[in-house]
Amino acid sequence: MDITELTVHELQEKLKNKELTSYDITKAYIDRIQEKEKDVQAFVTTLEADALDKAKKIDEEMKAGEVEGEFAGIPIGIKDNICTKGVKTTCSSKILENFVSPYDATVVEKLNSEEMINLGKLNMDEFAMGGSTEYSYFKKTRNPWDLNKVPGGSSGGSAAAVAARMVPWALGSDTGGSIRQPASFCGVVGLKPTYGLVSRYGLVAFASSLDQIGPITKDVYDSAMLLNIITGHDDRDTTSSNQEKVDYTKCLKNDVKGLKIGVPKEFFGEGINEEVKEKLEEAIETYKELGAEVEEFSLDIAKYSLATYYIIACAEASSNLGRFDGIRYGYRAKEFKDLKDLYRKSRSEGFGPEVKRRIILGTYVLSSGYYDAYYKKAQQVRTLVMNEFNKAFEKYDVLLTPTSPTVAFDIGSKSNNPLEMYLSDICTVSVNIGGLPGISIPCGVDKSNMPIGMQLIGNKFQEGTILNAAYTFEQKTKFRENHKPTFRKGEE
Repeated sequence: MDITELTVHELQEKLKNKELTSYDITKAYIDRIQEKEKDVQAFVTTLEADALDKAKKIDEEMKAGEVEGEFAGIPIGIKDNICTKGVKTTCSSKILENFVSPYDATVVEKLNSEEMINLGKLNMDEFAMGGSTEYSYFKKTRNPWDLNKVPGGSSGGSAAAVAARMVPWALGSDTGGSIRQPASFCGVVGLKPTYGLVSRYGLVAFASSLDQIGPITKDVYDSAMLLNIITGHDDRDTTSSNQEKVDYTKCLKNDVKGLKIGVPKEFFGEGINEEVKEKLEEAIETYKELGAEVEEFSLDIAKYSLATYYIIACAEASSNLGRFDGIRYGYRAKEFKDLKDLYRKSRSEGFGPEVKRRIILGTYVLSSGYYDAYYKKAQQVRTLVMNEFNKAFEKYDVLLTPTSPTVAFDIGSKSNNPLEMYLSDICTVSVNIGGLPGISIPCGVDKSNMPIGMQLIGNKFQEGTILNAAYTFEQKTKFRENHKPTFRKGEE
């Protein structure tokens, strides 16, 4: 038995039945990291010795009957923009290269209360700005299906680590598709929850009105379980919603009879790869066979989402990243003449090109004379996008779209063309603008054996609906049983 092949719910069962110990599981994953990390490059920081010590301690507590956490002894990987006390939180940036967080994010506190084991911090695009994990200061993460292709971004390290079986599951963050797009590229499940369902306290902010933490997992059941752990109101996050707790695993009925699925035709137009379109059409047919009612409709405002997203996201990034000034914490330039020179040099040397690009764009749209023309207008369009979605959900339970217009692309093929990179987000950004939940699940592979993702979008706080729709499809199509990453080198 290869322990790293098992889902978390299978590991949990084996722990309960004493077929495996936490040490067995943790050691298997650490061995896997040692075998595959040199190829995949998914981690910024690994915590191997700490993880094994904690696993031994949990096994002793289990023997003594002192363990309370339902997920005690289960390992996890955490994206490196989520604060972990006593462990580096770098956001894959030079400016935070040596920053050790003095506190845990709320989601990490929840994992700790379950006595889960942190295997390490996962690579990402610097400050979560990018769609390929090529903008990390430390390394370029590679896609386990083809090591010459990107894993997507910004949660590329999280998705690649789950796909490569170096962690059983992981946390990512999603500002415009940063959980769902890498999940699509790496053939795993990625869920972006409703804005406010999961506390953002301790998540290093990129765009505060769009960011959301969520799970990246091997299958939908694991996604529902991890969502159960991390949701809940948090007084330290003023945008945290006071929703009643839901057990999302109970929503997985394996039945979509009568489910109304809307297919927005704008998401299947120009720029969508033909093989992606073909697999999505097959998925639509599968849903019809399973008894769902599927109908095409027009979500006209969606075409404005990308421009709206980049104006709002860059404006908020410009504001949020003002704190990294070389004074309070983080990187400080070695030589400077005066205070202004210290600011300029610290930020010029500390930030990478993509972060600088977004700060400049964000500062521009917020500047006097341009605020009304760009930022204010984008916020007005945001309201129109929300209204359009509200109208759609009066008629449909779930909306079905591609997650990404293409499969994973070659490393280096878009990193010098920011506009082309931004277009990778075209299917995902409207979900963040609307504050809605969205899930990406694999729905097949293309001719070169690269995974294709399908996105299911739900109404606010209707995670149970999209999880069930995804679970039912997954049970029918059995992607994980039929397709595995090959770690091939591809063509240079």
